[in-house]
Amino acid sequence: MDSKDESTVVGSTTCDNAAALCRGSDKSRAVAACSLPRDARLPINRCNLPAVILGSLTFQRYPAPLAIDGVAELHRDLFARLETEADPAARADVFRDYLTVRFRLARLEDAGYSAHGRRRKRARANWERLIRGWSFDSDNREGAVLKAWVESRFGLAPRFHGAPLQPPGGAAWWRFQEDRARGLYGTNALEAQLDLVYTWAQYELARRHPSVRHITLYRGVNRIADHEVLASGPGRRRVILPNNLSSFTSSRERAGEFGDAILCAQIPVAKIFFHDELMADRLQGEGEFVVIGGVIEVDIDR
Repeated sequence: MDSKDESTVVGSTTCDNAAALCRGSDKSRAVAACSLPRDARLPINRCNLPAVILGSLTFQRYPAPLAIDGVAELHRDLFARLETEADPAARADVFRDYLTVRFRLARLEDAGYSAHGRRRKRARANWERLIRGWSFDSDNREGAVLKAWVESRFGLAPRFHGAPLQPPGGAAWWRFQEDRARGLYGTNALEAQLDLVYTWAQYELARRHPSVRHITLYRGVNRIADHEVLASGPGRRRVILPNNLSSFTSSRERAGEFGDAILCAQIPVAKIFFHDELMADRLQGEGEFVVIGGVIEVDIDR
């Protein structure tokens, strides 16, 4: 979100008609259609808000800060150091150096790995490789690890990994379980690294854009029917349930390269896991935003 994009960032969503989607002769059924389905959430998570709240349409309209339990407190020395840096590029360097030292990414033997051990190759899997792997293919092993991390921390169940994951127990569901297990096996506190990536990204976005709560993002799709549509509004407005982690872009033109239809949504900044411009010198992603899921209202444009 650079300064030229701030005209698209608003303090409240354009989803003023969302409440209208939940009105009708059968109010209870309409309200249920606008809420996070039970099979899309876990009863517990490691966040300051339960999944039923942070994954709701109400949260999209009226977001609040999200915090993974204990991360800011455990790494308070990092954030104290960041407060002394005025330059965003310098803060990114501080963050990368901190992760490298904290998780011994350059000296894996300090983390207990043998120089010739069979697990050393898996130990090289780190936060940066996961993000790069996601950008290449969100349905690969790296994508499974990231979706599993969202499920664990925010309580939002993945909906798609190469194929729909519902109902549990099918071939796609087992493939996801295998990918997440293989992706995490033998790694060096990989989920803890992701905790810090999200917490830092939220700190950095708040530092660069104080008081901004939403950003207009786009996603190209070929068939809206491939998404879980929970309700329909006026015109081409829909309430959908995307995957628990999805890629969006700030460029409408870029989104148009990925599908015949373009989804336009007001995404809460609190739902942004990562944005490539936070580390523009290391990660090139064409304005990609990796967004945590939950129910959202979108406008469909062709």
